[in-house]
Amino acid sequence: MLSLPWRALAANRQVRQGAGLSLLVIGLALAGPLLAPYGASELLGPVYGAPTAGAPLGYDYLGHDVLSRVLVGGWSVVWMSLAASLLALLTGAGLGLLAGFSRGPLDRLIRWSADVSLAFPELILVLLVVSLLGREPWVIVLTVAFAFLPGMIRQTRASTQAVMEQAFIEVLRAMGLPRRHLLLREVLPNILTPMLVHLGSMLTWAIGILSGLSFLGYGVAPPAADWGLMISENQGGLVLQPWAVLVPALLIGVFAYATNMLAEGIGRVRAGVLEHTP
Repeated sequence: MLSLPWRALAANRQVRQGAGLSLLVIGLALAGPLLAPYGASELLGPVYGAPTAGAPLGYDYLGHDVLSRVLVGGWSVVWMSLAASLLALLTGAGLGLLAGFSRGPLDRLIRWSADVSLAFPELILVLLVVSLLGREPWVIVLTVAFAFLPGMIRQTRASTQAVMEQAFIEVLRAMGLPRRHLLLREVLPNILTPMLVHLGSMLTWAIGILSGLSFLGYGVAPPAADWGLMISENQGGLVLQPWAVLVPALLIGVFAYATNMLAEGIGRVRAGVLEHTP
């Protein structure tokens, strides 16, 4: 039985760095609105104004304080990315467990549905749905989560079937243990690590998709502050006032890089544990 290697994860440098950077960005998004010196929609200075003592990052295309909008604008990226990834994780893992455990008509139905959904590229599917149903945050979150479902289902199903083929599962079945016990106490703990790896990958993709939607005008609606939206709004003044574009782009990049580093670190720890498991 291979349970989640918590100690090995905590000892891995890449996992610690990825988790630390991710928490740093999440902490900034949470505390940012409280730390912002001005309101995100206040017009305070000249259009594309240079940095001053009162505005260290200058002013944007309408005269908003860039620092305030950066501090306020991370919340939408963080919560929507986390919500979409966790929703896909919970739903996809549940369906994948059922498919991998049943191996009957239910398995074929779930697998067929996932395969059909994979025919639609994630970003195009999200753009299509959002353009039809509107850019409400809950619509965007649900659509991104749905786009991630097929990959999560397939990954969980494959991991579940691999565990179900282990000898100890056959022994426990022969002992007459109920299916719920096998699923929740034996199978689920053994597939948590690959699920966490996939969660990190989904979170990285969610950050990119949601920021891209805002950049293209399908995400958070102005005048709300959002890192992706800030890049789109201020790209015309990049030469005059680069901080309104560079700072939110840097934070998006750091967040995506950190989640990817975390997922890769967990994957390496898992590979190392599997190597040393007889």
